[in-house]
Amino acid sequence: MKRHVIILAAIVTLVTPALCTATPPRPGPYVSGFIGVSVPQNTNVTGYDYYVGKSFNERVEFDPGINIGGTGGFDYGYFRLEGELSYKHGEIATISDQAGSYRYRNADGTLGAFAVMFNAFFDLRNPSPVTPYLGGGIGFAAMHLSDTFVPGEPLPIYQEDDDSVFAYQAGAGLEVALNHNLSLDFSYRYFATTKARFGTNRDVDTELKFKSHNAAVGLRVKF
Repeated sequence: MKRHVIILAAIVTLVTPALCTATPPRPGPYVSGFIGVSVPQNTNVTGYDYYVGKSFNERVEFDPGINIGGTGGFDYGYFRLEGELSYKHGEIATISDQAGSYRYRNADGTLGAFAVMFNAFFDLRNPSPVTPYLGGGIGFAAMHLSDTFVPGEPLPIYQEDDDSVFAYQAGAGLEVALNHNLSLDFSYRYFATTKARFGTNRDVDTELKFKSHNAAVGLRVKF
């Protein structure tokens, strides 16, 4: 614990002078990269299992996964337009019947989304180097569902497949200027898609939406 406190104090000591002397970045084109965590929300899964000849209505719970990507855009001073490429996914952890008749723990599968987004953000400029912002975006997500297995079942209950669907996001963050060209970006995004359909030509037809809370830290470079 003492070691962690010393490290934190050292970081604060090194960063504080830079923040105190920094000024808000000037308007212009920029690129950024970010990495963080994605926390998918529980989602309803519906479909038809041709193995047994019946439909199902289930609830899936996820473990957190990665959130990584980059952006490129133009800063107009108080308004920014940008394009974003990002990937986020969650590990399927638990699958249960909506009627409560069964519950599979320790499921083995993933749901991922490679998103292409077009974003708009409003920057709340002020005399300090810290600029709050808020906004959102729309685009599409190339979804990938892996083969998903549960204990005691030899065959996957969801089958691997891909689908592309409409996606949207909204969020806010803090831009911390280090100098006229570099800034740190601490962000939160709520990301969601319309319903994706997997396994339409296979033995298990599966439909679900992807919704997640995403936090990230990034570095923005202004040209």
